[in-house]
Amino acid sequence: MQKRTLGKSGLEVSALGLGCMGLSFSYGPATEKSEAIKLIRGAFGRGVTFFDTAEVYGPYVNEEVVGEALAPFRSEVVIATKFGFEPNPGDGKWIALNSRPEHIKQAVEGSLKRLQTGTIDLLYQHRVDPNTPIEETAGAVADLIKAGKVRYFGLSEAGAKTIRRAHAVQPVTALQSEYSLFWREPEQSVMPTLEELGIGFVPFSPLGKGFLTGKIDASTQFDSTDFRATVPRFSEENRKANLALVNVVTRFAEQKKATPAQIALAWLLAKKPWIVPIPGTTKLSRLDENLGGATLALTHADVRALEDASSAIRVAGDRYSATHLKLIDR
Repeated sequence: MQKRTLGKSGLEVSALGLGCMGLSFSYGPATEKSEAIKLIRGAFGRGVTFFDTAEVYGPYVNEEVVGEALAPFRSEVVIATKFGFEPNPGDGKWIALNSRPEHIKQAVEGSLKRLQTGTIDLLYQHRVDPNTPIEETAGAVADLIKAGKVRYFGLSEAGAKTIRRAHAVQPVTALQSEYSLFWREPEQSVMPTLEELGIGFVPFSPLGKGFLTGKIDASTQFDSTDFRATVPRFSEENRKANLALVNVVTRFAEQKKATPAQIALAWLLAKKPWIVPIPGTTKLSRLDENLGGATLALTHADVRALEDASSAIRVAGDRYSATHLKLIDR
């Protein structure tokens, strides 16, 4: 597995990371713990050194699984986790934002314990808290870095202005946001700022929440615990319309003797050397398929041809429900 450095920070990770959320949360029933640990360790054995989790995944359970899985080779991997949510007093759901300094420090203590580590390699603010100035949040993380409890600071789904304000207080190592052939908005909204400031980009949902694999169509039935059942982009009507984009990627994959997922990941890797996608999976066979995308080199002409063809297709449906869209800083 090739390595990449996230921006100018010096934080070196595998070219593809592993998004661990789906093992415990959001994409259907949780994977049995021993199987989840087996998959995470399988990823490490295949060269993956970058693993992504968050306290809200589960909640808490995903951090515990990641911590146990990576404990035997902790010094050889980079673990990223996130703070920024707390249970809503009204219904207990984790949609209340809280990035106040005292809450961050409390959250980090819990994450350190669950991850079985003394230091978090990369700590993201999960979503921007409009009630807490980003300077206070960045300052709290700076304190944690000085204390040796955190190594690097990141933001997730933050806009360019917020990134600049945070970076002025504590250098931001990486931005994690959704980015794929299914959602290219970051190219205009944040990537110029990331390049200017020397900040790495960690795309989540690089396979369009599974849609770009070609394994989902209009007839697919989602489990009641799969959040895609509530996503407008994944309504039956919109899935039917959006298959036009998958068909473009599939035809391109056939030309390259690859799979659609591998093309989607190879495209991201070809965009910038400081981009590190974190596809998730619950199956070793899919893990191997995804990692194959890191060995597929696309030329500038390939990238241009793929973008020209895909740009002609208008993707139908919002990428989140109205409730989730309110949590994104734009």
